[in-house]
Amino acid sequence: MKPHTNSKIISETDNGWLTIWFNSPENRNALSEGLIYDLKNLLNKTKTNRAIRGITLRGKEGFYCSGGDLKSFKNHQNNLDSKKFFIEANKEIGCLFDLLLSMPQVIISYVEGAAIAGGLGLMCCSDLIVVKQDAKFSLTETMIGIAPAQIAPIVVARVGLPIARRLMLTGARFKGLDTPKYNLSDFVVKNATDFEVLENKLKKDILMCAPIANGVTKEILLRTPYMSREEQKNFAAEKFSDCVMSDEGKEGISSFFDKRKPSWVSI
Repeated sequence: MKPHTNSKIISETDNGWLTIWFNSPENRNALSEGLIYDLKNLLNKTKTNRAIRGITLRGKEGFYCSGGDLKSFKNHQNNLDSKKFFIEANKEIGCLFDLLLSMPQVIISYVEGAAIAGGLGLMCCSDLIVVKQDAKFSLTETMIGIAPAQIAPIVVARVGLPIARRLMLTGARFKGLDTPKYNLSDFVVKNATDFEVLENKLKKDILMCAPIANGVTKEILLRTPYMSREEQKNFAAEKFSDCVMSDEGKEGISSFFDKRKPSWVSI
């Protein structure tokens, strides 16, 4: 397993699984322009790579993500082009979230240290969220005079509108042990060792699933809530038909009748 290093992230690939480390410890892995650029670049290269079946997101130095780059915000507040800068910068974060949501691979986030503001939004783009029990979480944007703009719809999709209102309008702060009651985690672990045990089990389960079918399932789950019932039925039927008629679908059904593992299962 040979890591590839660039300025703001470190990536490692092993047995069809990509681990992406946020690597900007000087600002606690804040969503700086550089980190967003590097992460989007890697995700775009990975999106069509069917050899990559899943992705784990985590932060170096024991810290997941501190949210927006406040130092950059301060530096641009009084510039002549400030409004344009902040509009574009905020939209870039939204585009990153959209890219994460659209990835066909299963995404796991492991949160230790803290996930603050935009970092919490980033976490909510994952399919599975694992948190360390003493990790810290906060949605404190309104406490410093800004709005949780791009993360609002992402968090609402994860926790529902009533909980999102409560968390955002009170500047909520809480720890990993509290995340289940907000539906902000799927698993809570004591330490990184426990996470790695859990991650291996999750990988084993995920790698049993057909990669294209998993990607299509994610697309159905994320797109159909915004459709009318008739649109939902038509879209789902099209996707179902594509899956059944695909080489993957033919292999999966054949393996069922042959009483063998399908070709995508290597374990």
